[in-house]
Amino acid sequence: MLPVDDLGEPVPLPGPPTRVVSLVPSITEALLTGAVDPAVLVGATDYCTHPPDLDVTRVGGSKYPRVDRVLALRPDLVVANSEENRPEDVERLRADGIPVWVTAAPATVPAALGSLRRLLGTAWDVEPDWLVEAERRWREVTPPWARAVVPVWRKPWVVLGRDTFAGDVLLRLGVVNAFAEHPERYPRPELSELQDADLVVLPDEPYLFTPDDGPQFFPGLRPVHVSGRHLTWYGPSLVDAREALGTALGR
Repeated sequence: MLPVDDLGEPVPLPGPPTRVVSLVPSITEALLTGAVDPAVLVGATDYCTHPPDLDVTRVGGSKYPRVDRVLALRPDLVVANSEENRPEDVERLRADGIPVWVTAAPATVPAALGSLRRLLGTAWDVEPDWLVEAERRWREVTPPWARAVVPVWRKPWVVLGRDTFAGDVLLRLGVVNAFAEHPERYPRPELSELQDADLVVLPDEPYLFTPDDGPQFFPGLRPVHVSGRHLTWYGPSLVDAREALGTALGR
């Protein structure tokens, strides 16, 4: 039987992949941090910023990759994500005979790490040290002590809603997402609806919130500036994320 990705789609892998294109920044970092030989990765998106010295062919953005550029690299595996990448691009790659492993958008930290464990274990039979350590560090859940609004964009305002990885990260640190019960994963409330909380958590990606662009819209909330990589990426960054986010939150 062929292995299947997170969405249950078969992925024909005759052996460990040796030419991989990653369309997911956090998975790019996961692959190249003690998981596979760096020479395995032949292509990545423009937004794959880690490791900082990454030197591979760039194939455009996650939402709109240059599929022709991906095909030209002759990969034996492309790694994508159901939330970050468009189904039509995945289907075009598969139609051209390229195996594509699509990871699901995880709703929790354990789900995210479990997804990576299955990908790395299935494709390369590896369990990197950082994966074991990240699982250990995030097992604990701190009792709730604050309620937060978490914008990820403005013009229009977009915030974390239900079932998001970043929401679970904060929950494990004792911070309850004010929109955790919203029917949408990324609701677009009016600014006036974003004032009923203790904190406003302002990441630096995908929108670059700064001390001069963000806090002024939430005069009654304590602003907390955090690294978007620590809040939303799942992979090796999770080893340091708990301490870094806890420090930012003042805990």
